[in-house]
Amino acid sequence: MPTLVMKFGGTSVANLDRIRRAAKRVGVEVAKGYDVIVIVSAMSGKTNELVGWVNETSSLYDAREYDAVVSSGENVTAGLMALTLQEMGVAARSWQGWQVPLQTNSAHSQARIEGIPPENINAKFAEGMQVAVVAGFQGVSPEGRITTLGRGGSDTTAVAFAAAFDAERCDIYTDVDGVYTTDPRICQKARKLDRIAFEEMLELASLGAKVLQTRSVELAMRYKVKLRVLSSFEEQSDEAGTLVCDEEEIMESNVVAGVAYSRDEVQMTLRSVADRPGIAAIIFGTLSDAGVNVDMIVQDISEDGRTNMTFSLPIDQVSRAETAMESIKGSEINYQGIASDKDVAKVSVVGIGMRSQSGVAAKMFKVLSDEGINIKVITTSEIKISVLVDRKYMELAVQALHDAFELDKAA
Repeated sequence: MPTLVMKFGGTSVANLDRIRRAAKRVGVEVAKGYDVIVIVSAMSGKTNELVGWVNETSSLYDAREYDAVVSSGENVTAGLMALTLQEMGVAARSWQGWQVPLQTNSAHSQARIEGIPPENINAKFAEGMQVAVVAGFQGVSPEGRITTLGRGGSDTTAVAFAAAFDAERCDIYTDVDGVYTTDPRICQKARKLDRIAFEEMLELASLGAKVLQTRSVELAMRYKVKLRVLSSFEEQSDEAGTLVCDEEEIMESNVVAGVAYSRDEVQMTLRSVADRPGIAAIIFGTLSDAGVNVDMIVQDISEDGRTNMTFSLPIDQVSRAETAMESIKGSEINYQGIASDKDVAKVSVVGIGMRSQSGVAAKMFKVLSDEGINIKVITTSEIKISVLVDRKYMELAVQALHDAFELDKAA
């Protein structure tokens, strides 16, 4: 039988009625002749509740026990989904990560998948099991302890299973009906895309789009797993949702595929840094060691041997970054002070068409200028341009860029 992977997020399994609705969708695919692997998240809000209990119990918790607690939400959902399918007459069985086994490294709460041997589940399919309901987000370490994959890890679980079982497709069911040219809550003209290239989706996910977790898109691109993003709340057809696929499978596309944004950004500046060889390596090496994810970087022109070093980072990593910089002040680098601007946002345009068409950056900057929006920092790649602007102008910037690149129109 061909294999299909179906993943249901927390809102799609938030209560028993929604689990029944999801189970009916699984039953439709079973009737088509698929062996189905269902990956489930915890019920909506349950993981946050479990994390809260851990923090309330112990401020300096053992990461191994943290994983044991927070992974339990997915176990509950998997069991309930399997029971629901059995009530429908579908031969289903729930699987926890260690039973598969989904093998990971030992990095608790941020584990990386190392392998998924398919033998155990395939043996059960051969015996007549029609659906394997697998608890997402979790695996087992070499030491035999439960591990978790980090927030959004169920998406990564689903793609990894699709790769390991050579699935025909991986369907991600969520609370939106596909990938849009931008956030419909900000821009009413946002259009659902029928198809989007892996690279575009990866950039959009990393730049703030919340539809898919970044690691899941990376895996899908590496193993050529076809991803389809669908709503679990709407009637489906074979053409529903958005297909994330190879660039070669997209006949025509706009130069810009979408506009992404992130409110949770901070612009940090080290003032009057001694400008000498190796100074950037020390600064950003220290930040990396502290677990700070730096994105945009600008260094001012050096005057009298001093320069300003400006970079952006997630707002929840500011204190970590400041502590890291204070730890090397005077001993390894010499600077006069740190300034942090938390009233900024990142706005980005993404599109594989940028590779072959010039003028995208010029057009983007002209549009923002016409709206009176000042650009603080710029960074580019082959298929994206990102700018840092005052947060109060974020929505205006998104709407203006969406209009300027005519993203409401198909190619």
